[in-house]
Amino acid sequence: MSHQLCLQVNSCNIFTTASNENDQEMIEEPPLLSIKSEMRRPTKRQIQAFQGIRTGFIVDARFGAGALSRKIQPIGGGRDINCAVAGPALTADCGPADILALLAALKFIRKGDVVVSAFASHQGCAAAGDRVAGMMKNCGAAGFVTDGPVRDYDGIVAAGLPVWCTGLTPASPYSNGPGLVGFPVQMGGQEIETGDMVIADRDGVVIVPFERIDETINNIERVKEMEHELDAEVANGLKIPGSVAALLASDKVKFCT
Repeated sequence: MSHQLCLQVNSCNIFTTASNENDQEMIEEPPLLSIKSEMRRPTKRQIQAFQGIRTGFIVDARFGAGALSRKIQPIGGGRDINCAVAGPALTADCGPADILALLAALKFIRKGDVVVSAFASHQGCAAAGDRVAGMMKNCGAAGFVTDGPVRDYDGIVAAGLPVWCTGLTPASPYSNGPGLVGFPVQMGGQEIETGDMVIADRDGVVIVPFERIDETINNIERVKEMEHELDAEVANGLKIPGSVAALLASDKVKFCT
């Protein structure tokens, strides 16, 4: 009698068959691309609720959660492209130095999607260039987010696609695979799934998980009210928040010599 064990290692299935006579190991090559057959999206109402909302408000509405690493910034600081978008994520897990999954994702872009391309934080070459940016724009993408650098700055500006990345490089990537489209990716300290909301502006990028969209929408209104109230108080001469002034006047503060 033999026993078969399947392990997932670096996208390769390794099958080990043990028998009384000998041990046999067989490595199965992975497919070049794995694409999720069903990809969820928020409703139009949910997407609309995030339009024009600052990323800082979104983080506050999520009680401090959701922001990607500050290393992921709007291309050129947003000086030449209006880098402000809010749309559903379409994920591509490319791995380092490869963009095959990103190229395949072009076929699955819906109008208003923000393409989120995981590059394993690889900094040795570009995660996209102007032609890919132009194709994403032609397919209806609202923006592009990656944890790698990009190339062809002037061409990306001409394409008009808002991009968030780690910087610029002239080095070219490969397109050999393997890669995943539509599956969860890790980027900038967050897990991102297709259908999560991506809100991005000149301050950075924030993710709202699909399951927390309605909760976050409900919290946004209260955050906006509080921010507007504080803005008005500052405009009227506020020098220190009332809560801090009260704390300083209480027995909870010790003044030392």
